[in-house]
Amino acid sequence: MISYSKVLSMIKRVVKPSGPRHAQIFVTRKCNYRCRDCNVWMSQESQELSTEEVKRSLDILREIGVLEIVFSGGNPLLRDDMGEIINYASKYFITTVYDNGSLAANKIDEIRNADFVAISLDTLDEKKNDYLKGVNGAWRKAMNAIDALKKEGIHVGVSPTISQMNLYEIIDFTKFFIKREIPVWYCLYAYDYSFNNSAFSIGIKNDEYEITDRETLAEICSILIEMKKKSGCIYITDRTLKAIRHLALTGERSWECRALENFLVVDHLGRVSSCHCRDPIASIFDLPKIWKSPYIKRLRNEYRQCTRCVYLCYIFYSVHAGFPGLMDIIVDQWRNVKAYMGK
Repeated sequence: MISYSKVLSMIKRVVKPSGPRHAQIFVTRKCNYRCRDCNVWMSQESQELSTEEVKRSLDILREIGVLEIVFSGGNPLLRDDMGEIINYASKYFITTVYDNGSLAANKIDEIRNADFVAISLDTLDEKKNDYLKGVNGAWRKAMNAIDALKKEGIHVGVSPTISQMNLYEIIDFTKFFIKREIPVWYCLYAYDYSFNNSAFSIGIKNDEYEITDRETLAEICSILIEMKKKSGCIYITDRTLKAIRHLALTGERSWECRALENFLVVDHLGRVSSCHCRDPIASIFDLPKIWKSPYIKRLRNEYRQCTRCVYLCYIFYSVHAGFPGLMDIIVDQWRNVKAYMGK
């Protein structure tokens, strides 16, 4: 069961008026896969924050009100100290760690204290998945990892990136894992729009992935909304699905970006940005000095006008901005909240 000290710590941060609730930390720019929609593997770097620097970063994020930490990369589990980092983060935050399915099964002890472990898997078609990941055997390793983590009592889920490559499979994919009581939370294919010095370049344009059948995407959103009424294994809110559906059908965004209001990112060098596409604004260690400044307020207003990307995590954090948005998540995912609180 989640500790009372963690609950109390999170409640204190909830009432802070100006804190972001979500932070994604790209703890490494190393990756052992060659995914066709990603460029991290093309520009890997060995330099990254030390263990103690990551912990200091987490302390700062806690001070400004962050509730949820997502560790990604690259593959965060390539770091030898990731177990220590997860253990520290899990004391104070809802903690999620991503893996491409290649390492989690061999790092059970290191990830045991994570609240959620997300395994990237895009299709039930083994050959296609290996093609998308750029590594033979990727599908089999991911499936084995999911089974191994579930047997160990670790809260594991699958995270497919919805693209034209798997668009017509997503509902069957979701049903497959629902039957096995494996949660599904989704990404949506997107690629980076470069600014002057993007904090952490990830997504690249790939015509194979670009969603051309937008009516089917909208239909998928409607079906998932209905499926959620019967299953607690679909980890996406109705409000998010409705926003994507509206975008697919009309090309119009029904939300404003809430970067630096409800979310921010920290890269492997400790540079803070509103999102990974945008230029860094400060070092994480200098963030407390400027967090309440007119400069940050101006950037928030500027980012509200941004319509450049459709990364699903940023959509989710934007449509659920502020305390009302947080309460909407809790109501929408109440079955999962109860399971989490009692785990």
